Amino acid sequence: MKVCIPAATNDGLDGVPYGHFGSAPYYVIHDTANNTMEVLGNANQEHEHGACQPLQALDGHTVDAVIVGGIGAGAIMKLNASDIRVYKANPGTIAENVKALDEGALIELTPQSGCKQHSGCSH
Repeated sequence: MKVCIPAATNDGLDGVPYGHFGSAPYYVIHDTANNTMEVLGNANQEHEHGACQPLQALDGHTVDAVIVGGIGAGAIMKLNASDIRVYKANPGTIAENVKALDEGALIELTPQSGCKQHSGCSH
């Protein structure tokens, strides 16, 4: 499974999930089957609320899931439409969150549980 985790720093699996998908400086793409990782810069980091283009932000990389501190309903709908599931990050490192996903310990987010505005979500 390929998992995308927005991150504030370029620290790979040792970093922590970022509080919001669209404005994250980096995306860590971790392939759990091959235990490989890649870090992408977010070229779509600066955008108006509601104008997040999550698939464009992933720069053509295909993923199966996203683990994030917060994300808007529109971005969840766009990801879900591409068969990408979205999960709420737990406190801890990216590696700990990938393990929690593998163990079924993360909550899946729906458009109804998405953030209403960048400053209005608890992340």
